[in-house]
Amino acid sequence: MAITLILLILLIILTSGFTNSSPVQDPELVVQQVHDNITSSRRNLATLSCGTGNPIDDCWRCNPDWEKNRKQLANCAIGFGRRAIGGRDGKIYVVTDSGDDAVNPKPGTLRYGVIQSEPLWIIFARDMVIKLKQELIMNSFKTIDGRGSSVHVAGGPCITIQYVTNIIIHGINIHDCKQGGNAYVRDTPQHYGWRTLSDGDGVSIFGGSHIWIDHCSLSNCNDGLIDAIHGSTAITISNNYMTHHDKVMLLGHSDTYTQDKNMQVTIAFNHFGEGLVQRMPRCRHGYFHVVNNDYTHWQMYAIGGSAAPTINSQGNRFVAPDNTLRKEVTKHESTPQSVWKNWNWRSEGDLMLNGAFFTRSGAGASPSYAKASSLSARPSSLVGSMTMGSGALRCRKGTRC
Repeated sequence: MAITLILLILLIILTSGFTNSSPVQDPELVVQQVHDNITSSRRNLATLSCGTGNPIDDCWRCNPDWEKNRKQLANCAIGFGRRAIGGRDGKIYVVTDSGDDAVNPKPGTLRYGVIQSEPLWIIFARDMVIKLKQELIMNSFKTIDGRGSSVHVAGGPCITIQYVTNIIIHGINIHDCKQGGNAYVRDTPQHYGWRTLSDGDGVSIFGGSHIWIDHCSLSNCNDGLIDAIHGSTAITISNNYMTHHDKVMLLGHSDTYTQDKNMQVTIAFNHFGEGLVQRMPRCRHGYFHVVNNDYTHWQMYAIGGSAAPTINSQGNRFVAPDNTLRKEVTKHESTPQSVWKNWNWRSEGDLMLNGAFFTRSGAGASPSYAKASSLSARPSSLVGSMTMGSGALRCRKGTRC
């Protein structure tokens, strides 16, 4: 841990003199420091879980009795999804059975919990891998809380949040998600219906609101890791660790679906890691606050969009790939410059390493940025410590998480 602290201090010193939002002339040493720090210390969190400057983690992870007061987590959200309370006002429901029946789920299974009509805070009795037979269609006012167990939703269709509200998904691993559908699936205790073919997203948000996805590890799904479309809004995606995937995150259904103009999404404190290609995120129409994330890998681009989204990038750390043709953070999708030059995309306080650069557009002081601002960005030099604990945590009862 002493080595970790020394590396962090060295990184802050090395980066303090750089001009933010512009390429660094000789970044090799700093890039190596970044990668060494991530590799050696991102999971060694025993003493760094408090006072990191990450407002979500500092809200609850310092408490060794977190397990006795799990619902405190609902008071820790930030950004546009900060009012998501999940199952805070309901009972604790314990998943004891990793099995699944899409139409007649058994009590004790995850599906039985998420379809109930009343608020529920869902936890897990032990480590488990849940291979769903069809997509998991959630009902409103639910929290899935994986803390204290190693929980994997993997190998089948995954999670769908459709026309519901107040959902918290925290502390689980979501990976290797497949398409489902052409089958009956229950979505409430009283109703099941025919589902057409699903996309195979890790988390699909369709017409949902007040959604918070925090401290999950996501990788290798059929379509997107997290997609939000069809008028979804009031969403925070935070503290997640995303790896080994092509089209990471789609926010906005299509260029012609103008109902997404009111979409507001906060993307904060995430680590976009190895094996990622593009769409971190890919935005349409709405307002997107991308703040204090760590972008250590991309093969095509990091942040892109079409249909005039407002993108407010603040305090992120971007480490470009070595490929000289892939240094640009941004991509204005399938649109001539004469059009995208008026879109409001800005970079403030971002740290650009290994030749990374952000192509700004629009009016720098546009009032539209007020709708794309959801929290105060911390300095990009602190991103390493703020994102070191990204992904699903291995929490143990009676100790700080």
